[in-house]
Amino acid sequence: MSNLESDPQETVCEGSAQAAGVAHELLEGRDVVLGGTRGMKVTRSLPGRDRRMVGAWCFVDHYGPEPAAMRVAPHPHTGLQTVTWLLEGEVLHRDSLGSEQVITPGRLNLMTAGRAISHAEESPVEGVLHGVQLWVALPDASRHTEPAFDHHPDLPVLTGPGVRTTVIIGELGGATSPARAYTPLVGAELALEEGAATTLHVRPDFEYAALVMSGAAEVDGAALEPGPLLYLGQGRTELAFAAGPASRVLLLGGEPFEERLVMWWNFVGRTHEEIERFRKEWAEGTAFGAVEGFDGAPLPAPALPGARLKARPRHR
Repeated sequence: MSNLESDPQETVCEGSAQAAGVAHELLEGRDVVLGGTRGMKVTRSLPGRDRRMVGAWCFVDHYGPEPAAMRVAPHPHTGLQTVTWLLEGEVLHRDSLGSEQVITPGRLNLMTAGRAISHAEESPVEGVLHGVQLWVALPDASRHTEPAFDHHPDLPVLTGPGVRTTVIIGELGGATSPARAYTPLVGAELALEEGAATTLHVRPDFEYAALVMSGAAEVDGAALEPGPLLYLGQGRTELAFAAGPASRVLLLGGEPFEERLVMWWNFVGRTHEEIERFRKEWAEGTAFGAVEGFDGAPLPAPALPGARLKARPRHR
């Protein structure tokens, strides 16, 4: 899914070279109802009031499990990668490159917007949907790259007693995902059986965050249930996970992203003026191409707030 808010606010993410240090910061997130998906609700924990990013991860939506029929009309993206990860259900992806791919649990859809792309998403049948939609900000050197779409049905898996860790993107525990990343980062899902525990070796130069998607678990000793994102900061060499009931936990990490970003609707840019240009190009039907095969009109762009927002220096 993408940002379907009717009145999205422009968000400024200030880059920072300062290490956050070890942290246990609970980011509650907020509920967002996606009107384009028949009232389906998501919990959005990034970007948030107190923290904008974790590494290059700049957008985290968790949805379900709930009976839902997803139908998101063609809409544009710039300057980012979308990472679609499902726990239940299936979603059909179509884009302006001509890609058409059904994604199912345990497989990765990775779309690199680069300079400009448009896509649509819908669930082929009624049923339960449960998953996350994530965005990765592209660095300035790569954000104008040609758009691309990749489907990865086979991803590396680390196994231990009662634990199965899938490396979605990046590298973890010596296993490297085939998904292309433009900055040093990692995304992984831990599936823990009831009462299972594991410790992962992590990079002290990365900042990390964890999201329990089902069940309940302790992450670095902090109790966590579905809903909030636990920001863990930097400086660790190990992270401990322990399940109560059977649990699914998403781990996100990366080098702190040091560039200033401006995010609005489905665009990631660098200035308010650039966002204005992206919106104009989408409204005029230029630059983003067309999505074939979707039965319906593209999403119109919301009105763009005229006032520029100032970033709060403590937020990233």
